[in-house]
Amino acid sequence: MGRTDVTILCTAPLPPGVVEDLAARFTVLGPEVIGSADFAAIAPRVRGLACRPPTPVTAALLEALPNLEILSSYSAGLEYVDLDAARRRGLVIANTSAALTDDVADTAMALLLAAVRRFSAAERFVRAGDWAAGAFPLSRSLTGRRLGIVGLGHIGAALATRATAFGMSVAYHGPRAKAAAPYPYHPTAEGLAAESDFLALCCPGGPDTRHLVNAAVLRALGPGGVVVNVARGSVVDEDALLAALADGTIAGAGLDVCEDEPTPRAELLTHPDIVLFPHVGSATEETRARMAAMMRDALVAHFSDRL
Repeated sequence: MGRTDVTILCTAPLPPGVVEDLAARFTVLGPEVIGSADFAAIAPRVRGLACRPPTPVTAALLEALPNLEILSSYSAGLEYVDLDAARRRGLVIANTSAALTDDVADTAMALLLAAVRRFSAAERFVRAGDWAAGAFPLSRSLTGRRLGIVGLGHIGAALATRATAFGMSVAYHGPRAKAAAPYPYHPTAEGLAAESDFLALCCPGGPDTRHLVNAAVLRALGPGGVVVNVARGSVVDEDALLAALADGTIAGAGLDVCEDEPTPRAELLTHPDIVLFPHVGSATEETRARMAAMMRDALVAHFSDRL
């Protein structure tokens, strides 16, 4: 593959090796140029963006790049991008959702197991020396339970396959029913919760799903309910979640994401019935390498006639 003088702007720091890989094919600018004294002069050269959350890609930034053609994101979620502004410009928008399906679905299953079986609490019990005083309290089984999945995209479907293998039944909610999906569809999250024992969130973030899981949904889930979130922190109303745990409305939660990252609120950190992961759903060497390759390949494909 050859090299082109097409200029790519990285809007945020990228993992080691990614920028070097891009620089073998393109002229690459780092995020430090944004807002610099020279930015107005540089901006017309930029034809592509390489970006990653949570650094925002705002309408103002897009408007400052008159010759921009494509935005390639090192992520599945695009809630950090002003998509309306990008679409008005007719930009090509690429993400890496296909790269992280299995690892994020595995993470959701791990959180579900940890929260329902109380494995994190069991580990703390042993480390605190409490085992000698008596057995750890009984937990519950996943087998025969009903899992409601919010968002039956790639990740949600992969989680459904895993849950079925654990002997669970599956239903789902999303913007619309999927004709090929072999699971019951519910048109509302509250309706899904009412027919589920556990609720797993695999949907996109952004304004359309902000606080989708609220007090009403948690009440519908009920006193044995567990919420698992591998979507975005904004999907769960954390005030409502903490209140529901405090009064026994639900039993627990497993969160790979929260509203304030990387500094979750203290009540989440200290709650014995919440399992917390530090947003590691896609954090494997294999998946991150695939994500980097997909981000690069989207740019290479778009500018292939210039390479």
